[in-house]
Amino acid sequence: MRPTRATVLLTAGLVTLLGTPAATAAETPSTLYVNSREGSNCADSGPGSQAVPYCTISAAAKAAGPGQTVKIGMGVYPEALDLDRSGTPGKPIVFDAELADRMPAISVKSLTITGASHLVVRGLRPTTVRVSGSADIELDRLRTSGGRVPGVIIGGASTDVRLTRSHTSDVRIEGGSQRTLLGRNELVGYEGPPVTAQDAPGTVITNNRLVNDCLAAASVIGTSAGSALFNNVVYAYRTAAACPDGAPATGIEVAPTAASGTRADYNLLVDGETSWLTAYKWAGTVYETAAALKAATGQGEHDLLVPSAMMVVDGNDGSPIIDSGDPTAPGVLPTDERGFPTADDPRQPNTGKDGGYIDRGNRETQDWLSRASVEIEENWAPVGTTVTATAITDTRWGGLTYTYDFGDGTDPVITKDRTATHVYTKPCECTVKVTAVTGVGVKATGETTTKVTATGPLTAGFTTRAVLPDSDNPIGYTRPLTYEFDPRPATAAPWPVQRVDVDFGDGTYAHSDHMDRAYTHTYDRPGDYKVTFTLGDKKGAVNTVTRNVRVEYAPSGYAAVEPFRLLDTRQGGSSLQAGNPTSVVLPVGTADPKHPLSGSMAAAVLNVTVTDATQDAHLSVWPSGQPRPITSNVNIKAGGTASNTVTVPVGADGKVLAQLNAGKAALIVDFVGYYQPNIGRRFTPQNPARVLDTRTAGGKLGGGQTRTVKVAGVGGIPADATAVTFNLTSTGTTQNTHVIAYPDPAKRTATSNLNPEPGVDKSNQAIVPVGPNGTITLYNNAGATDLILDAVGYYAEDGKALFTPVGPTRLADTRTTGKIAPGATTTVAGIPANALGAVVNITATDTTGAGFLTAHADGTARPEASSLNTRPGITVPNHVTTPAAGGRIAIWNSWGGSNHVITDLLGYFTQS
Repeated sequence: MRPTRATVLLTAGLVTLLGTPAATAAETPSTLYVNSREGSNCADSGPGSQAVPYCTISAAAKAAGPGQTVKIGMGVYPEALDLDRSGTPGKPIVFDAELADRMPAISVKSLTITGASHLVVRGLRPTTVRVSGSADIELDRLRTSGGRVPGVIIGGASTDVRLTRSHTSDVRIEGGSQRTLLGRNELVGYEGPPVTAQDAPGTVITNNRLVNDCLAAASVIGTSAGSALFNNVVYAYRTAAACPDGAPATGIEVAPTAASGTRADYNLLVDGETSWLTAYKWAGTVYETAAALKAATGQGEHDLLVPSAMMVVDGNDGSPIIDSGDPTAPGVLPTDERGFPTADDPRQPNTGKDGGYIDRGNRETQDWLSRASVEIEENWAPVGTTVTATAITDTRWGGLTYTYDFGDGTDPVITKDRTATHVYTKPCECTVKVTAVTGVGVKATGETTTKVTATGPLTAGFTTRAVLPDSDNPIGYTRPLTYEFDPRPATAAPWPVQRVDVDFGDGTYAHSDHMDRAYTHTYDRPGDYKVTFTLGDKKGAVNTVTRNVRVEYAPSGYAAVEPFRLLDTRQGGSSLQAGNPTSVVLPVGTADPKHPLSGSMAAAVLNVTVTDATQDAHLSVWPSGQPRPITSNVNIKAGGTASNTVTVPVGADGKVLAQLNAGKAALIVDFVGYYQPNIGRRFTPQNPARVLDTRTAGGKLGGGQTRTVKVAGVGGIPADATAVTFNLTSTGTTQNTHVIAYPDPAKRTATSNLNPEPGVDKSNQAIVPVGPNGTITLYNNAGATDLILDAVGYYAEDGKALFTPVGPTRLADTRTTGKIAPGATTTVAGIPANALGAVVNITATDTTGAGFLTAHADGTARPEASSLNTRPGITVPNHVTTPAAGGRIAIWNSWGGSNHVITDLLGYFTQS
């Protein structure tokens, strides 16, 4: 219950403490500053201002006068503080130390006050405190650390000294001191009682926690008549058996010489389950109960003796110390040791004097409020709907005041109720905040978001974006052809959506009971897909939207790697069988433990070799999960060996497929590099530039020999190029062999790029990382051969274009339109108009005479270089990277003989 007289009763017994009159405007400065921290610019010879504070408290003490406050900042003060200067009535000198979490934290060696008056000292941690011959001294929020010596001694006939809200031990009031007040302290007895008043008349001991050992908790002896002990909590921390004489300690002791006029009431004494404590020794007589004391002396009528329990002493729920003290007792303070005010626990009866609710002891029980949150009943609703907000807190008491801000600019709602209602007048994503406040001003705040929508029907929509990788980390990945579909930004939904059904258009589906996320899906192949979202809301409305989505590979940079062998079916004794696709696992992520590469590669560059063919055939390579294209990559004669560079998108499972159209053969696959969005280097295509021709410089390359060739800084290739695309041609070969192009002359790779044969000019395109000093190295395995190296482009940080892979696509086939005559040109279209270059597989077949083909951008001058060497009766393919213009390339046939030419698109370069 809450009596109407509580406030009056509480204020009736207050001692004027804790606040001191402000200095008048004429007194300058009103505040002096002490700060010993590094960088404070302190000087004891300075003015004591904030800009130039004192370094020591003692220096400020010597300068301080009546009405001035000395502000003491955090720092180290290894000094014995001796105070002997005085303020005047109403104008004390105040020493105010900075607190840490409401507790004193600034240490000094000792605090001594001698012959001074009108002083306030607050917030220090001295080892000991000594007051002598002084008057009107306030010692507030101190914490002594002197161990087993008396923490505080007040003597020398001092008057009106107040020790409040402090932690100390073995307090002694002596030497004729008068009217000393001890209020809201925690006092511990080590070598003596927690507090001893000897020859100290008028001592007031109110609202303290007194923790005693084997002696009395409060000992009022000698000529200490007229003293008062009210609202204290007393308990012993040692059993009688542990005391030297085996006798229990005493709670309150009043000597016969001090009993006159001394009063005691509303104290709580913890007796202990094994009689740790003798309750009273009053005027020489022991009393074990408050009733016995009351009957004999008239004192202790409302004292409580309870069993031993820390739950009682600490003021936990249900403790008898709560709301049971005397608010009119002498020396009552308005706040406790932590600065918290007197508070009424509504769950506890007010059993204090005249229905008062001050607690016994040094701490005032407070409501616990550390967090608050808010829930919205209709957190997604159209304009005009009444929404209800409910506050949730961890309060134990209730009785909070709530302030609701609904986030739309309207006035806050202030209420004692946990709920508040509101009607929004316009759509918004509004943040609703609630602030809960206890009766003593403790606050907690929580917030949530509510969605206020426009009125109208449910209208489904969605946005689409390609999901692209942002790193080349082998762990974790983003597969190519991954797209995100998000219904949230494009859907008009006045009520919460409780059903989302997605048809991705490729036979796969997704479902959710909430519209709270985007939907990510990886397609097996590029193309146009009809994506459908069907949404249903809380009120039963259903709406469907279908859109065509173009799924395609993203522009990518090139990551060059040191070539390595990925597959050689000869090592396992297996072979490719016509009509049966062979799966080739690419080094995606950690699929190849020896070569961990990006888990998000979009396309691979491979050198594919077919050997030991049992009959004439061709090999097709394509992404796993996609249908086999009509295109081909390698053409092989029975018993021969043929190779070609292949650029192919990575399948959704990190694989590609390879299949022969006839017979059997062995397959060798070398990994050369890969393309991926947001990493790697851009490509700059160029007209072929010859960087090596051994026929005119250096002579044939013999078996087992190498030749290092400078490529960076040559033929239009910049010095910072990381990889170069070459057309590599062999001629004048003396025996079957293979040629390797690799970056580091000291690390020849176990791969191959070209398989020269006697009497045949052969070519293949190679993408080679640039090695030391801007070079690459060529190696010939056997016999001797001339080599020709034409650069058709390069990869560099400042390159022009990114590569977009495509599934192998046939652009042109002259077998349906007629052969290309010697000296004639055919134009091939179907490349995007904005492409700077294209990667194509060009195949010459049904050739009537030896010659070559040259590919270049349509409408540009034909370069003096070859892209493919043709041979009568032989079908010859080659991977060709060439500039493009207007979406077209031109293919010129030399004067050797007529040819059919087949052109397949593998990808293209665009500037972006």
